[in-house]
Amino acid sequence: MFKEIKGLEKSFIKIKCPDCGSETVTFARASSEVKCQVCNTTIAKPTGGKVVVSGEITGEYK
Repeated sequence: MFKEIKGLEKSFIKIKCPDCGSETVTFARASSEVKCQVCNTTIAKPTGGKVVVSGEITGEYK
């Protein structure tokens, strides 16, 4: 299940994969699907603005 990001002001986010628990850093406004580097599960999808994520956001970076 994908969730919209709300109130995010940073440029990069760290997303924890719901399947394997691995963490991936990606751009908050990515223009392509973001996949987990370990299990290849899609963890973020583009919307034309901010991405929607399927995992938990564990960090924000400028």
